[in-house]
Amino acid sequence: MKLMFPLALVLFVSCQNTPDIDLLDVGIPLEMATYRKQQVSDVVYALSFNIPEEIENPISSTLVLDITINDLSQPLYLDFNADAHLLKRLVVNGENQKIVHQKEHLIITENLQKGENHIEIGFNAGELSLNRNQDFLYTLLVPDRASTLFPCFDQPNIKAKYILDVIAPNDWTVITGAPLKVKSNEEEGRVHFQFEESDPMSTYLFSMVAGKFQTVTENPGFFDMTLLYRETDTAKVDYSIPVIYDLHQRSIDFLKGYTNYDFPFKKLDYAAIPGFQYGGMEHVGAIQYNQNSIFMDESATERRRMGGAKLIAHETSHMWFGDMVTMDWFNDVWMKEVFANFMADKIVNPTFPDINHKLQFMISHYRGAYGEDRTRGTNPIRQKLDNLKNAGNLYGGIIYNKAPIMMRQLEATLGEAEFREGIREYIANYAYGNATWNDLVDILDKRSTKDIKKWSEVWVNQSGRPIIKQDISYADGKIKNFSISQQAEDGSDKFWPQTFEVSLVYKDSTHVIPVDMDSKSIAVASAEGIAKPDAIIYNSDAFGYGLFPISMIDAHVIPYLEHEVARGYAYLNSYENTLAGNFKPHENLDLLMTGIQEEENEFIHGMICGETSSIFWNFLTQEEREAQQPIIENILWQQLQKQNKDANIKKNIFDIWKGLAYSDEAKEKLYRLWSKELEIADLKLNQDDYTGMAMSLALYGHEDAQNILVTAKGELTNQDKIDRFEFFMPALSSDSLVRDAFFRSLKEAKNREKESWVLTACDFIHHPLRQETAIKHVPMALDLLEEIQQTGDIFFPKRWLSSTVGQYQSKEAMEYVNEYLSSHPNLQPALKGKLLQATDDLYRFVNQH
Repeated sequence: MKLMFPLALVLFVSCQNTPDIDLLDVGIPLEMATYRKQQVSDVVYALSFNIPEEIENPISSTLVLDITINDLSQPLYLDFNADAHLLKRLVVNGENQKIVHQKEHLIITENLQKGENHIEIGFNAGELSLNRNQDFLYTLLVPDRASTLFPCFDQPNIKAKYILDVIAPNDWTVITGAPLKVKSNEEEGRVHFQFEESDPMSTYLFSMVAGKFQTVTENPGFFDMTLLYRETDTAKVDYSIPVIYDLHQRSIDFLKGYTNYDFPFKKLDYAAIPGFQYGGMEHVGAIQYNQNSIFMDESATERRRMGGAKLIAHETSHMWFGDMVTMDWFNDVWMKEVFANFMADKIVNPTFPDINHKLQFMISHYRGAYGEDRTRGTNPIRQKLDNLKNAGNLYGGIIYNKAPIMMRQLEATLGEAEFREGIREYIANYAYGNATWNDLVDILDKRSTKDIKKWSEVWVNQSGRPIIKQDISYADGKIKNFSISQQAEDGSDKFWPQTFEVSLVYKDSTHVIPVDMDSKSIAVASAEGIAKPDAIIYNSDAFGYGLFPISMIDAHVIPYLEHEVARGYAYLNSYENTLAGNFKPHENLDLLMTGIQEEENEFIHGMICGETSSIFWNFLTQEEREAQQPIIENILWQQLQKQNKDANIKKNIFDIWKGLAYSDEAKEKLYRLWSKELEIADLKLNQDDYTGMAMSLALYGHEDAQNILVTAKGELTNQDKIDRFEFFMPALSSDSLVRDAFFRSLKEAKNREKESWVLTACDFIHHPLRQETAIKHVPMALDLLEEIQQTGDIFFPKRWLSSTVGQYQSKEAMEYVNEYLSSHPNLQPALKGKLLQATDDLYRFVNQH
């Protein structure tokens, strides 16, 4: 019976009936992936792409697939999530075979054999994730998008080697994950690139960047690295390129030392791409960056330079964590991200010796983690995944921000030395293979006297955060009793073991008490008998996690706390307590405005400015904004005129001032700055700043907006920036009908291809100043959610929601959200979570008014 099964299956296929196979389904089901992992091995993809000059013409392609097949009890399923008509030819072990494409899979049943197999497929490249532009293209295939480009086994635990062959227009260049072997000229102005065989990698890490780029090759340490870029601002190019090379080499040096493992791949090149969807993507040997994220000039603030450095360190860390040791299934995608973030924080410390890195860690991670973990749409760090088609919904602030906080607590639980040795064992054991979180926990558990598996259960496998409460009493001016308790914000019985500090603040001193919260309620015996403090600041070392108690009496001391970490976290905690309803928005706004005027640390100041903008736009009513705007605008303008302000602080103030300079008086000041009739001492502005001012003037309805935009466009010389500006023009129009037509055009997926551009345009259209005319589009924004999840990249669904319905402060918008949820009872849970996360501010605003 077993021997006859393949023959019966062939008969079914030849009759063009769907084979009755449990494994076959849309996407990549876990059951199919599990079977294929043992079915195939020794995979080599030889890919050829013939890229035409004309963007509208297809890319003729060939795949030569060499594999070893270990099991023939099921057909060979190759994932190909593109139209079947793109498949042109199939040859299996020298024999032509009829093409059968069903449920996003190319199904091969004939002429297969146990052992070595040679399969040739002629096809036109799928273009969903090809990112074709007029004179350049790039692949972006995470998490399951390789199958939208070429037939493959699109799962992380089937690693393969790649041999790439590309024919392109004569003035193009190409990079991929392997070194170039031969470059030769072809007839009719074409150039032929042939690459060596790559190192083994998962499909999502395959990369091809091709097009008109400037190139530079340097050797900052041990081997040559090539950078592709399209930036034309010479100030940015001259400043950034040496920094980019230096930061990559510093990252490599640190990681080799920390992991005790040499750089794992044949090469490391990188491409800076305008309009790239993410900050960066860690493709093996060919990292892709958003050009604006790593190219900057001397006017960049220290905060922005730090952000660029962390991005480079993050993507370089992935060469070890994610690329060489890869998660077995995408439910553990967070592992590669937490290690990349965790290592990046360690790497940048010696690069920026004058920065308080504990403060920087807090600012980088806590607000992003709380921003999702406090919502009704929160999720655990480690999530369940039954089909790879849903993997994109796993990404978010929990993975990128809560996970590093968890990892820092884990490192403290084991001790730095034992933690590092555990990581070295993990890297050595699973090099060039796949691993799960439980594999790492097993290693670390053996190195600790504590139960790491139990610890992991709440921190990694459960969602939410704790609310910390105090019970304190005084007698004769001294602390009589002091206890701290913890409860889960979601009302469950979860408990987070953690350590943090509590600072008792006095007029001339601060007394710090370390707290080890190893049970739900603890007595702080060491505080008994200490004089009653003027204020109590919780989590003053920014090491704990949760919503900590604070009163307005405590809050008044925040701007004057000497310790930067304590001051920074106290500002963040006051903001979180405002969202929780413990402070009134105007109370928090008053505190933040004091901070903007008093704060001298650029990083804390930047965080305060962001919180101020959030309170102003998201939590004040329109009437409250109208009352507060002239007061805040005037205070900020006065701060800009001060001569003794640090240039980076002044840039922070300018950015927040520009973000609410919509009164007639403020618009006139903004216009004079944009037209260079007015200058502010020590304020460094570049061309991008002037372009941003022009767009703000149009958003605010300046009477000469059209001429301002025309002039601003004329000042641009980089074609990529011109194209971007032209894309924004309809969204900036003073005519609501033009804006309406533009937003409706986003129903077409082709008009959403430049995702970062789309998001900025949506920010303009749905800005609070324009919501009266734009709210009618909220139902369309919601209705597109599931399609956007299918056609967009991993961060696009959440960002789309944040840039549309997430900007609103009205019961009408909340009703639209509730109606959508009630009419979509089967909405995928992770996608529903994104909606609840993106609309958390709206939900809180409506509930508080």
